[in-house]
Amino acid sequence: MLTGGCHCGAIRYEVEGEPAHSALCHCSDCRRHAGAPMVCWTLFGNDHFRVTQGEATVYASSEHGRRHFCPTCGTGLFYTNDQIFPGQTDIQSATLDTPEALPPTAQIQVAERVAWMKDADALPAFQRYPGMD
Repeated sequence: MLTGGCHCGAIRYEVEGEPAHSALCHCSDCRRHAGAPMVCWTLFGNDHFRVTQGEATVYASSEHGRRHFCPTCGTGLFYTNDQIFPGQTDIQSATLDTPEALPPTAQIQVAERVAWMKDADALPAFQRYPGMD
């Protein structure tokens, strides 16, 4: 059993079992909704996922796609699409309390990837914000 939730704690959820997939998505819809260069999604059957506290607001981001987010803090949490994922919920896995428990196994929609993300691992890396000792 894994647990997660939004930034402010108003919404909490839990998942169990093995996900159908876990992938970094580079599509423009995910980027724009998250305000980030990519989003990591982990797909669970609805029988292995449940919201335990609060209620997300739902935004129709496309004809069939629904993005669920916290109405208080704005954290993106879930994605549902009955056309491509019937009976399943994609969870933004960075909202898990232990996101390292479900590492991504693929990158998808790389045709839409922000060009500079291709070599992001080559950038200098700092344990904390540089100059803030």
